[in-house]
Amino acid sequence: MAKMLKQADHKVVAASSRADRPTSFNLSDIPMPTGREEDWRFTPLERIKMLLTETLEGSSPTVEVEGQVLNSGKRLNLGASSYIEIATDSDIHGKIGAPGDRASVVEWNNHQEIVNLVIADQFPEALRIKIIGENPTPAAQHICIDVKPQAKALLILEHSGDAQLNQGVEINVESGAELEIVSIQQWERSAVHAANHRMNVEKDAKLKHIVVTLGGDLVRICPDIDLDKPGGEVEMLGVYFTDTDQHQEHRLFVNHIAENCRSDVHYKGALQGTQAHAVWIGDVLIGKQAFNTDSYEQNRNLVLNPGAKADSVPNLEIENGEIAGAGHASATGRFDDEQLFYLLSRGIPEATARKMVVHGFFAELIRQIGINEIEERLLQVIDARLEQGSGAL
Repeated sequence: MAKMLKQADHKVVAASSRADRPTSFNLSDIPMPTGREEDWRFTPLERIKMLLTETLEGSSPTVEVEGQVLNSGKRLNLGASSYIEIATDSDIHGKIGAPGDRASVVEWNNHQEIVNLVIADQFPEALRIKIIGENPTPAAQHICIDVKPQAKALLILEHSGDAQLNQGVEINVESGAELEIVSIQQWERSAVHAANHRMNVEKDAKLKHIVVTLGGDLVRICPDIDLDKPGGEVEMLGVYFTDTDQHQEHRLFVNHIAENCRSDVHYKGALQGTQAHAVWIGDVLIGKQAFNTDSYEQNRNLVLNPGAKADSVPNLEIENGEIAGAGHASATGRFDDEQLFYLLSRGIPEATARKMVVHGFFAELIRQIGINEIEERLLQVIDARLEQGSGAL
């Protein structure tokens, strides 16, 4: 792996491009942001600053797997060679790159134990990990997911309850393996959640990374992925519904290092209510040796009423001229009153018509998720939010 670096070996580098932003395991190398930095200019720092201090004193959320609470030192066998445990170390701990912003370096220096998941079998059914917040004191949590060669799994990571959580997730998908991971943020309204997913996809491996953000006061998810072996593929999907006073931020970095790799990024969000704010940043780097890369990213936002705001910034850097394809797209639009009028003129009640328009906006992406349970839950939450906010639409 390009970023199989030990903590002591890592050096801070100058930020001449997105790939060269400062990264370090040391707190002093990545100071408290002022809000003027590119990584933080859209983020309301006052609402997240409790997760950026040097010390996080809270206990990490409860981890529940298959109805069992996972305690320190306990290992739960999931298959012939697969298991999950609360441990002090993992084979991939600290090896999938170094933290790249203040939140992730604070998490690294504060987590005490690791939720260590090793997948070495092929699972026909979904593996489900529930992260349940029960304590609003600022806390750190670290998760390592190591997918062994030729293994295959669908993993659902569910976040619920109330928490102020700074979370680090390291994912390594080894040669020929396939992982589909769904991270659902359905926190209570007061929760604050910062997460950095640092991921590596090896030779001929496939990763499908899905983010569903529905709850919380402030949620900031930063997935960083390296494609550093030939034939690696990643598909990144995201759905979010941002309501009154919520801030939901998704910042992605796809780093094409090796040749013959593919990435496809597709995020969609809807916003309603005063001070609803969604931020999407998509950075893709196609490196000097990443020949025959095929990459595309897009973000779409539907603003349902005045007072809601979406910021969308796709960025693409290309360092070689021998690629199969690369592109990006971004669009933010208002609710289509003509569509609504058309449905109303055919006798459809207004509330139903509004749901139909929003369902149509999300339909393509929801089908790509391909998990019936997640699709149904997502539509139920969207419908409930639309009903609650119908007076403001």
